[in-house]
Amino acid sequence: MENFYSSSFNLSTSLNGKKLKIFTWHIHGSYLFYLSKGNYDIYIPVKDIKEDGFWGRGETFPFGENVHEVHVDDLKYLEFDVILFQSPRNYLTDQFDILTEDQRRLPKIYLEHDPPLEGPTETRHVVDDQNILLVHVTHYNKIMWNNNRTPAKVIDHGVVVPAKKYTGEKERGIVVINNIHKRGRRLGLDVFREVEKRVPVDLIGMGSEGFGLGEVKHPDLPEFISKYRFFFNPIRYTSLGLSVIEAMMLGIPVVGLATTELPTVIRDGVSGFVHTNVEYLVRKMQLLLDDRELAVSLGREGQRSVNERFNISRFVNDWEVTFNEVVQRLPSSSLSETL
Repeated sequence: MENFYSSSFNLSTSLNGKKLKIFTWHIHGSYLFYLSKGNYDIYIPVKDIKEDGFWGRGETFPFGENVHEVHVDDLKYLEFDVILFQSPRNYLTDQFDILTEDQRRLPKIYLEHDPPLEGPTETRHVVDDQNILLVHVTHYNKIMWNNNRTPAKVIDHGVVVPAKKYTGEKERGIVVINNIHKRGRRLGLDVFREVEKRVPVDLIGMGSEGFGLGEVKHPDLPEFISKYRFFFNPIRYTSLGLSVIEAMMLGIPVVGLATTELPTVIRDGVSGFVHTNVEYLVRKMQLLLDDRELAVSLGREGQRSVNERFNISRFVNDWEVTFNEVVQRLPSSSLSETL
């Protein structure tokens, strides 16, 4: 049977003139913040005791009025247009615990933030359903997952251009990774420790107290990192980090491992430095510390490239079209016939 998403649509940004109501969980705060820039309302569940996915709006991100907290006990009284899953727990457990049977028949999207962690090529995605759309955040992730029968597409990241610009007067590099001590080699803890012995670099992020500078709140990041000469990304295997794009939007030159999606974002020696040879990267970091004009030039070219690819207007338009597409492909009146 042909799946619902096998042909493209040119859709308006709202359905029948009304804003769509999207139900999802608070999984990745920075992604949710950028997602909330679209022309739709987002509803996120909260519990009396905070836990993964049920944090509510929190205090880290300046969410707008279109992000609504709903206590799990009140969800049954609300109507939504789309259910957006963002984790295996959301899909396998949470939806059955907190959503009604009618709500579970709504059009569904699974937003996959990561590449497969158990194995890079053979892992089957948790979703295997022709009636659900699987959205990946990078093309690398999409080709690495076995997507089963589930129709899949890619929506590249999008970020807001910060008002602050790169200055680079601090002759040090900056690394932005949350909980790197728990995530180990995959996030490049050993690479960071090797590099910091030879190049002055600072680490910030949740859980970095003790061997880094600790957490810097998202709204304060542009001001904080803009003074550093370069941004270093030691990560071996993950999605394209939003912090990398945010740094490039500021005009900070990025030095990173040429793994996963990053080689499609940075041209080595043109818009930053990427390589799988750490020795090469160390030499380039030292070069940037010695040559501020080169750092400015690389950062400016990187800024131009990410402004083209990862601007927030393109991002929210992709999501608006996608939300409308799943609703129009699967009208509520035919749900019982198609699921």
